[in-house]
Amino acid sequence: MHNNHNNSRNLGEIGEMSGQLWLSKLQQHRAIAVIRASDMSLAYQMALAVASGGIQLIEITWNSDRSAELIAQLRIELPNSMIGTGTLLNLPQMQTAIESGAQFLFTPHVDPVMIQAAAKLNVPIIPGALSPTEIVNAWTSGASCVKVFPVEAVGGVNYIKSIQGPLGNIPLIPTGGVTLENAKEFLQAGAIAVGLSSQLFPKEFVEAGDWQAIAQQAKTLMEKI
Repeated sequence: MHNNHNNSRNLGEIGEMSGQLWLSKLQQHRAIAVIRASDMSLAYQMALAVASGGIQLIEITWNSDRSAELIAQLRIELPNSMIGTGTLLNLPQMQTAIESGAQFLFTPHVDPVMIQAAAKLNVPIIPGALSPTEIVNAWTSGASCVKVFPVEAVGGVNYIKSIQGPLGNIPLIPTGGVTLENAKEFLQAGAIAVGLSSQLFPKEFVEAGDWQAIAQQAKTLMEKI
């Protein structure tokens, strides 16, 4: 899959789904909408809005209202999308998320036990890491790719550019500071995809229930990248 000589990558080659198919989905779509909401009906509308705007990779954070129920519902209602989850902190949460139908898993940290459990189940897992050591540790533990978070705090696009030399073989997804304006720069700097949350869902649009405006945000993003 990548030029990496570390034998700990051989976890059944992470399974076809969590390996090559996931990476090809990222290369095809390039953007993940990250939805965090304290009200399930709001999160539901946010998901439908970005899907109608052309974003097919949708993450419902696990700490959202009734996240398991919403993931199951969106799997049925948005069959052309991939519905995943994020902010998973431990193995029981991850197992419940997979049971609810989550098709990919984001964590804010590197937990080799969670990574290897997901790999055995052929579900893509994308741990969060920041330093080169954390990024390499996540990758050699068997991560499908690595979330660089919070990227804005360490220099944004310039940070992704600066770590491409030594770590260019590891597929990276920067989040935390990605905007509609700079998303393309992150991709040009070498990121395989980007994750956007509040940038796609301006508070005033959500509070007004202006789902058409949010769909337009998604459409604008996809046109730019």
